[in-house]
Amino acid sequence: MLTTQKLSFFTGSVRSQMDSFSSVQALVEKRKNSGFLMLSSAMHVLHWDRRAWELCRIATPETVAGALPVPIMDFAHEIVKMMGVRREPKDWEQFQVRRVIKNGQDAISLSGIGLPDSAGLNDSRVLIILEPIKQRQGFSLERAKERFHFTGRETEVIEHLMKGLTNKEIAKAITISELTVKEHIKHIMDKTHTSTRTGVLMKILQG
Repeated sequence: MLTTQKLSFFTGSVRSQMDSFSSVQALVEKRKNSGFLMLSSAMHVLHWDRRAWELCRIATPETVAGALPVPIMDFAHEIVKMMGVRREPKDWEQFQVRRVIKNGQDAISLSGIGLPDSAGLNDSRVLIILEPIKQRQGFSLERAKERFHFTGRETEVIEHLMKGLTNKEIAKAITISELTVKEHIKHIMDKTHTSTRTGVLMKILQG
């Protein structure tokens, strides 16, 4: 199990930040199968454990060794952008950002929070926990389509959601408006009885 002991390499610089984050414990105390990653707001990797490295390679095998996969970089950028609004430690209490990355039969869950620094955004940090998702045996998008009665277009949207694309990127990929993408996602959430994009993917993948 990952604990804050494994984060001792950086606690000297961000201990005061982390002490006030009750959500950090919820993120870090995961099953032993998870990994963690710490980035600066400028996207410099401060540390990643071996498991995080392994999961990154599973998520995007084509990524150059030592580099972070693009979906994970995009996820970290999203958190940094949020820190422009959520500037105080208390703003991240009980709050986290979640995303699912899927590559073939492999799926990785990302959970992240911002660690704002009183000195400003340049000294702030991003903490990301990576965890493999155990897929329902025999999973296929076609079966999910039948099970939840997705339309062809909804299935197409889900396929792009699994790649970690944003609504804007999905709209461009399948040549529809961003507003239409949002409507499709709303219908998908209704059919799967979920309320978030991550919830949709977890429900479809795990059954």
